[in-house]
Amino acid sequence: MAGAVGKVAGDVAAQSRRAFWLKHLHQWHWVSSALCLIAMLGFAITGITLNHAGAIEAKPVVTEQRTSLPEALRPALAAVDDTARPAPPVPAAVADWIADTLGVTVAGRPVEWSAEEIYISLPRPGGDAWLSIDRESGAVLHEVTDRGWVSYFNDLHKGRNTGPAWAWFIDIAAGACLVFCLTGLFLLQMHARNRPTTWPLVGLGLVAPLLLMILLIH
Repeated sequence: MAGAVGKVAGDVAAQSRRAFWLKHLHQWHWVSSALCLIAMLGFAITGITLNHAGAIEAKPVVTEQRTSLPEALRPALAAVDDTARPAPPVPAAVADWIADTLGVTVAGRPVEWSAEEIYISLPRPGGDAWLSIDRESGAVLHEVTDRGWVSYFNDLHKGRNTGPAWAWFIDIAAGACLVFCLTGLFLLQMHARNRPTTWPLVGLGLVAPLLLMILLIH
């Protein structure tokens, strides 16, 4: 009698633990899936476009802005020691004028100085850009190359020229994906008894890419 009571108590405790873990795993699973859903869709779609980048036609569009630096600001450029290392930034007054006139942020950007001009590379997702200023004449040229929306989202996928805020977003989304996958794995383990194809399918998901890497990637 005591043994039967103990067995019942043990079964109840086991069911209670199972219910506890199922509740929390399901909660973390759906919360993480909600957090990373759009990011996972975006990375899956851009994974396809990246894999077929050669088949997707892109027509870069190049636009230029030309203007001239005001006379009052040119001495600020002439006074900069272009041999200094590290290379000095664009003078604040000049950077402010560029931002107001062209809508381009150059403050804090790396600058290539020479005796004749300054050159500022302004890489961006989905294209490229640069700005140059002739130190003597004050001629300003700003050129932007736009390679289209597909290139833009492909660069977001790679984190190319996207800045620290997007890098943080990728890390957080990746963390949510990890939680989603790991909680899904534990849920598979808890339901595997009633779903005999669970582990063969998990094994296929592991073995298939390994075989491709070993046999077909050279």
